[in-house]
Amino acid sequence: MHYDLLIRGGTCVTPWGTEGIDLGVRAGRIADLGVPIGATADTVIDAVGLHVLPGLIDSHVHLRDPGDPAVETIETGTRAAILGGIATLFDMPNTVPPIADTERLTWKRGYVAGRSWCDIGLYVAGAKTNIDRLAALEREPGVCAVKVFAGSSTAALMIEDDAHLERAMRAGHRRMAFHSEDEFRLQARKPLFARGQPYRTHMEWRDEECAFLGTQRLMALARRTGRATHILHVSTAEELEYLRDFRDVATVEVLVNHLTQVAPDCYDTLGGLAVMNPPIRGERHRAAAWAAVRNGTVDTIGSDHAPHARAAKEQPWPDCPAGLTGVQTLVPVMLDHVAAGRLSLARLVDLMAAGPARVYGLLGKGRISVGYDADFTLVDLKARRTIEDSWIASPCGWTPFAGLRVTGWPVATVVRGRSVMRDDEVLGDPVGRLARFSG
Repeated sequence: MHYDLLIRGGTCVTPWGTEGIDLGVRAGRIADLGVPIGATADTVIDAVGLHVLPGLIDSHVHLRDPGDPAVETIETGTRAAILGGIATLFDMPNTVPPIADTERLTWKRGYVAGRSWCDIGLYVAGAKTNIDRLAALEREPGVCAVKVFAGSSTAALMIEDDAHLERAMRAGHRRMAFHSEDEFRLQARKPLFARGQPYRTHMEWRDEECAFLGTQRLMALARRTGRATHILHVSTAEELEYLRDFRDVATVEVLVNHLTQVAPDCYDTLGGLAVMNPPIRGERHRAAAWAAVRNGTVDTIGSDHAPHARAAKEQPWPDCPAGLTGVQTLVPVMLDHVAAGRLSLARLVDLMAAGPARVYGLLGKGRISVGYDADFTLVDLKARRTIEDSWIASPCGWTPFAGLRVTGWPVATVVRGRSVMRDDEVLGDPVGRLARFSG
């Protein structure tokens, strides 16, 4: 029996449990779980002492391409992803220009080929000017979802009022992803704060009520229209408690930053490198996020990777742009949480593989099962490493987790049967292609 790839000796996290089995791969898909001792392969990966996870997914990434190549590109961002153990990512549409029409979407699909190191799904932006085309855009190949900025975006992409939000929700039927903050409260409170105030002012301006109001409004509209929604980067205890009663229309994302960092300490330590939207908040909200992970309220965990040049982040508040690097550090930080006992390895796989596949209708990925894409993230749960800026592949060259000592590390990434990373080394050429979604 011959395979293209054999992974031998690893402990595999399957949908039905953790098993010590060998995996056989042919033509980019999982052919067998458990293979004969005498089986041969073109390539063999020795996974003794390692855990083999389904290829992990970061469903919230801003690759900034088209935009500023000095900050990030598809090539550099996906290289960072595979170095961090990510086999698939979903790229946000608020680029320059944005991905909001058929022409730009067609261009980006072609642009991905030969540049992406991992498989990639594309968001399309919902805007007031393209609502009538959203139903068609969401069914385009490679599209994971329509993304709507209900607050905190450029005016060209933002849909902040209920009338237009309802129209957008009625345009199409696939699950729609939302940045949920109340733009009216944001603008009303902005004059209360002065330029040059401490970085922690960011969380005071974009306060808990701003996030909660936005989510309340979206849930009312979701119930009225029956539209399935995915609320991105939920950051408050109030939202997480409230969303428990809307599971018929809503799924929930929490970011690794809101599970890991806490205010006001992060602003005092990191300055502008802690500024993101929604803000990192206090311990009460971090504890609520972990409770929501444990009770099943949270469906996915992402990085919201959104790099900026270090010089821009070092500007005083509010001139420092919001957004942090994260696609490369997501897996190591979450593995450290596993080591600390905050969640199980199976729950991590649920949140970062099966969960994104279920929420977005991703086909052929998210689990180790025969017939699925041969995407794997191999991790050493005992490895101890320190995250350093020098490891970061994004051109901006920084991470808010620099200096963090973690237990658990991704040691190999396999995309459709091709080894693209092993022991911090990127292998071969970019093999990424567009992910497939049910429509």
